[in-house]
Amino acid sequence: MKTTTLQVEGMSCQHCVNSIEGALKQIGAAGQVSLAQNTVQVTYDESKISLEQIKEAIEEQGYDVV
Repeated sequence: MKTTTLQVEGMSCQHCVNSIEGALKQIGAAGQVSLAQNTVQVTYDESKISLEQIKEAIEEQGYDVV
């Protein structure tokens, strides 16, 4: 398992947290959102999910991964 932290712009409330964490769960990753730091800490299996897929899942929810 690998853990990485992504900077994400556009998050402002609990709905944002739920959207991102839910989207990551659907693709088989675990995410922990920090609104204060505008980050998402993601834990995932590199053999099953790519970092690009994780970024796409977050961006499909309407947020920008920088």
